[in-house]
Amino acid sequence: MVILLCPRHIGGMEQTDILDLAPEGAFTDDDRWTQVLNRQADAGFLYAVATMGIYCQPACPSPRPLRKNVRFFPDIASAEAAGFRACKRCDPKGERARLAQAVVEDACNYMEAAEEVPSLDTLAKRSGYSRFHFLRMFRDHTGLTPRSYAEGVRARRLHAALAKGERVVDAVVDAGFGSESRVYEKTGPLLGMTPGAARRGGDGETIRTAFADCPFGRLLVGATDKGVCFIGFAEPDDALMGDLRRRFPKATVIPDNTALADTVRSVIDFLAEPKQALDLPLDLRGTAFQQRVWRTLCTIPAGETRTYGQLAQMMGNPKAIRAVARSCATNPVSLAVPCHRVIGSDGNLTGYRWGVPRKQALLQKERDARR
Repeated sequence: MVILLCPRHIGGMEQTDILDLAPEGAFTDDDRWTQVLNRQADAGFLYAVATMGIYCQPACPSPRPLRKNVRFFPDIASAEAAGFRACKRCDPKGERARLAQAVVEDACNYMEAAEEVPSLDTLAKRSGYSRFHFLRMFRDHTGLTPRSYAEGVRARRLHAALAKGERVVDAVVDAGFGSESRVYEKTGPLLGMTPGAARRGGDGETIRTAFADCPFGRLLVGATDKGVCFIGFAEPDDALMGDLRRRFPKATVIPDNTALADTVRSVIDFLAEPKQALDLPLDLRGTAFQQRVWRTLCTIPAGETRTYGQLAQMMGNPKAIRAVARSCATNPVSLAVPCHRVIGSDGNLTGYRWGVPRKQALLQKERDARR
């Protein structure tokens, strides 16, 4: 058996792959060519096209060259030493990706600071790219159009102002909206609730709660008349109740073990033996993007995991990884919306609101139940 350490430089990052050539010579150029034909991602090598003078990643979207014109290289240095230059489409050195990211970050910062929504022409001119090129670049990196991102900025400003108790009319103007009517027309996508409800912080609403013991310690379930709005566990009662009250600072919170008995039993049964999804009526309040993330989370089968990148791809927004991660972190009904099934790109469990050991235990229980 031959163990080959194969260095590679993909996207500007140096990595080392261990290729097990057992028996010796089993991994041939024909195998590499098959990976090129299949557009294999992260294959650990590069291929060059002699007639074009360029080198590419195996996943390059360009048309496949003739096999006789192809050479293989373990890394960027060896390909460039042989006289080849980097492909502009697959960007094996990551230079275009870094430049695009800087352009998008600059546009985002500009929109965050602007009092009104900048036009696409203004943003494109600022970036130095055409409208079409800038739009595609921005959408690829954020999963949103510039207009949608700017609307999100205004929505956050509006939500923050309302949470401070400002009058709706003042908050609407300060956030950059022209009139209250425009806000009320889009209450769902903007706030997940009416501006008045956001300002009241739950004032006028009743949230029924129930505590119980569960396999991870204490459990708190909160529900409005529409459905479950909060599930927390593994912390002292005061901490769990404090979390709920921070989300609904002015709501009337009353204990009601009888009304929530079936709901609590469903949660405990799921924690003890998670054979099926936790199917409960939910009262989820968030932006349109957050709601999409939470709905997509619910499609991950029990016992399986997805990375944040895969979750973004499932939503059709492959570049919106950071936004997806933030939405997972704000999930108010853990277990019912299974954010514990999302892991880091390296396979690590990463952070979890209720503790990584509990996340690991939940996943293990689900895998055992599937077996």
